[in-house]
Amino acid sequence: MNIYFFKLASLFYLLGTLFYSVYILFLKDALSKLAAVIVTIGFASHTLAFLTRYVEAGYPPVTNLHESLSFFAWMIVGVLLAANLKYKIKVLGAFLTSIALILMLFAFALPKEIVPLAPVLKSFWHPFHVAFAFLGNAIFTLAFCCGVMYLIQEHQLKSKKLGALARRLPSLKVLDDLNYQALTLGFPLLTLGIITGSVWAEYAWGRYWGWDPKETWSLITWFLYAAMLHQRLTVGWRGRKAAIMAIVGFFSVLFTFLGVNLLLPGLHAYSNW
Repeated sequence: MNIYFFKLASLFYLLGTLFYSVYILFLKDALSKLAAVIVTIGFASHTLAFLTRYVEAGYPPVTNLHESLSFFAWMIVGVLLAANLKYKIKVLGAFLTSIALILMLFAFALPKEIVPLAPVLKSFWHPFHVAFAFLGNAIFTLAFCCGVMYLIQEHQLKSKKLGALARRLPSLKVLDDLNYQALTLGFPLLTLGIITGSVWAEYAWGRYWGWDPKETWSLITWFLYAAMLHQRLTVGWRGRKAAIMAIVGFFSVLFTFLGVNLLLPGLHAYSNW
């Protein structure tokens, strides 16, 4: 049953991405509203997929790569819906929903069978570690999209050839402010994810930190975002530098999440498939 809801959510995300893309082309408010409704239905279907899988498995379904990709996509769409409520940036949906759709497609291609839970994952701290880490990553995805849009909009303005795209993107100030707010929200969540992960590691392996590749790259990512926040608060980094660093930070997040698991052997290898 959970796969049915998963497929349904993927379909709605695809339709939402298409309608957001058409909105960018024609700037019809009705299209963005329709896209938002479709993505909201997709999010509800996705939530049902998690709930039914939880009931079927008997444990939080974030234990392999299929489940992790799906959970990451769910978090990203949740962040999009929350951002839409507060900021009303319609074009943001085209970026975030596209990323969520890509994650869902990758998840769809992976084995979906429910298997017995590995002993190392039977921990009180595991769900908290996963929730903090993925929510932080989803918010950093928002910062990444703002960074990409900032560079596009800045290029448009500097070229003095304002095309249709310039009218579809928010102002540089709005994008920079949202990037900063995403950083201030995502960094504490990343920190909590690392702390709860360390407590879980002590429970599972008898030590809080062991320089496993996943732990090492999580720390590298943490230092990247800590440096960004420090530069924002003390040096006043804004604009182009902040946008570029948001993009660099997101690629570090992706490598920590996927690259380490797939390319580097370590204690987290159980979550590959």
